[in-house]
Amino acid sequence: MEQPIWVAVVVNKLLGKPVAVLLHALHVRSANPDYPISNSVSMEILVFVVAVLFFLWLKARISVDRPGATQQVMETIITNPMGVGIRDLIHDNIHHGGEEYLPLIGTIGIFILFCNLINVIPTLDAPTATVTVPLGCAVIVFVYYNLMGIVKRGFGGHGKHFVGPIPVMAPLMLPIEIFSHLFRMLSLTVRLWVNMLVSEMLYVIFLGMMLSIYVALAKLGAAGQAAAIFPLLIPLAFILLHIGVAILQAFVFTILPIIYVAGAVEEH
Repeated sequence: MEQPIWVAVVVNKLLGKPVAVLLHALHVRSANPDYPISNSVSMEILVFVVAVLFFLWLKARISVDRPGATQQVMETIITNPMGVGIRDLIHDNIHHGGEEYLPLIGTIGIFILFCNLINVIPTLDAPTATVTVPLGCAVIVFVYYNLMGIVKRGFGGHGKHFVGPIPVMAPLMLPIEIFSHLFRMLSLTVRLWVNMLVSEMLYVIFLGMMLSIYVALAKLGAAGQAAAIFPLLIPLAFILLHIGVAILQAFVFTILPIIYVAGAVEEH
């Protein structure tokens, strides 16, 4: 039974009772009846609320003539001179009508980025370090790109992806392609989950070790107290590493859905 963090305690006080009633009606047993909303779901709710408030605040400050620093940073995420913004990646991979896929793919990418980065704040957890959160995002991507393929090319046209260009090979290609597409969900889930889990564990473990060394040195008198500042600097390297992993994994979870959508909607 996981120990609820303070965010989960607050969320359960606000929403715990109706969620418990709903779970009971669905015959779903919560792992912790006192806190039916888990830490990861509570953190997702927090990320959602923070994101909504942030973008409402940003929308009121958007200016064409005098863009602020925050606006420029967010615009860089969408498009930038290096060509690795979300819109840039979509235009490079989806050659016709790619703009219509920006809202969902961009939303998932930014949501994952926020989820990955939020545990840099002490006492908060990264929702993506729990397997169900990356899995939920992977399922959305899987449904979305297959749905877009059906919308753009029809059910039969999209189905040709699964049988290959050679009719005689169709019985062999069909199960292989179905397994390959299902494996995409597993790949997206495990890649994000494991990387964020390991990054979070390394950050917490080394932070705990450095704090222990700091306390020990602080007890050694003036010389020890002077040297105690160095253990506090080491976790900064792991914070930067964690931020780098968070950004990289958000980028990967953005580029792969774009490639999947491109493969589903392209005529060839």
